[in-house]
Formats: sequence, structure tokens, C-alpha cells
Amino acid sequence: MKKVFCSLTLVTTMFINAQTQIIAHRGFWNTQPKTSENSIKALENAQQLKIYGAEFDVQMSKDGVLVVNHDEHHGKMEISQTDFSDLRKLKLSNGEKIPTLKDYLKQGKKDASVKLIVEIKPIDSEARENEVTEKTVALIKKMKLESQCEFISFSLNICKQIKKLAPDFKVQYLRGELSPQQIKEAGLDGLDYHYSVFEKNPTWISEAKALGLITNSWTVNDLDVYLKLKSQGLDFVTTNTPDMFNGK
Repeated sequence: MKKVFCSLTLVTTMFINAQTQIIAHRGFWNTQPKTSENSIKALENAQQLKIYGAEFDVQMSKDGVLVVNHDEHHGKMEISQTDFSDLRKLKLSNGEKIPTLKDYLKQGKKDASVKLIVEIKPIDSEARENEVTEKTVALIKKMKLESQCEFISFSLNICKQIKKLAPDFKVQYLRGELSPQQIKEAGLDGLDYHYSVFEKNPTWISEAKALGLITNSWTVNDLDVYLKLKSQGLDFVTTNTPDMFNGK
């Protein structure tokens, strides 16, 4: 009887682990009423859903301060060309100030069950890319959040720099032009591609899984697309509607 129970437990665990899990894109901001993307409130909302993770974007101000913001501009200010003190003067749509990475991570640390999916944005200077990557990795290590953070980027240089600085960190590439085999050869942990890439390359999910790579897809907001990817064994979807897919 004990052996049967253990077998059932193992099967159940494998089934749960095989389920496609949900990542909130820029936090859970698509609420009623809506809040600001990449805000502390959006992260809090994602934490309340008890999903796998919350994705957010890291930029760096002119004077080297790491902030959380998707676009290169905050209002009319170009983040990389603006000092942090000036960026803080303009509030987000929900009334918050633009969050520093440190403040965002402090909120993330309050719920260790929700992974923090760190997207470091590309910069037109490799030296600046290396600087923002080094500072981001150093801060995460300082705050002892290594096990809670995973990384993504559209910059192959940034992805490789993360693996160079912290080989154990999980790093996935976003751009979509590399095959699973090329991702493996680059020393990365997975591919996080727009769902249209998987539609054009229908064998890539199974190829990636055979290579032991993580598979993720963005930005999946349609239930039919989600269910199709789930049926193909995709590990994760990143979505603006995490509440819609949660539990499906």
C-alpha cells in the first residue's frame, strides 16, 4: 500500500510540474481599475494571484541608477540620458514614482513563492549593457535573491554576460531567431519567444525539451493560443491576463 501511495505521489508531482505555468507581463496591471505597468502595485497584484512569476524591465539612468520601466522613455525623458532625480519628478499613471530596482526587489522579496523574471533591456553600447548587467546581478546577490530571480533579454550579449557573472542563474533569450540547438550551444538555459515564432517553427518546443531547455512564450493573451501552446508542452507563458489563464 505504501508503494502504491508513493507511486501516486510521484505521478501527481510529475503532472503538476508538467503544467504550463503563468508569468505576469510587467506585473498584473490589467486590473479593474487598471494600474501602471511595472509598478510596485502591479507586482503586489501578481503576488496575490499566486502564479509562477512576475516579469519586469530594468533600465539605467544617466547617473547609473537602476530603475524598473519598459520603455526607453519616461514621459518625454530618455532614461539613459536623464539623471535619476529628474526621472523621479514624473509620477506613473497610478501616482507612484518610477521604482528603483532595489525598491522593486524589496517588494518581490516579501513573497518568495513568486519568481522575479528580470528583463534587462538592450542598450546601443556594449559597455553600457555590461554595466547595467553587472549592477543588476550584484544587487540581486547583495539582497540574497539568487534563487528567486530568473533572467531574460533581447540582447544576446546581456544573456551571455549574466551567465559569465553567475553561471547558475537561469537565462532565456527573447529575440526569436536562434534555434533550440543554437541556444544550447550559446550556453543559455532556454528560449522565451513570441508565440508566432513557435507557430512558424512547430518542432522547436519539442526540440528544446529534448535538449533540456526551458520554453516560454510572450505575450499570450488569447485563450486559444494559450491552450494550443499548453498542449504542446510549453513550460511557461507570459501574459497581460494572468488571472484569465490561472488554473486552466
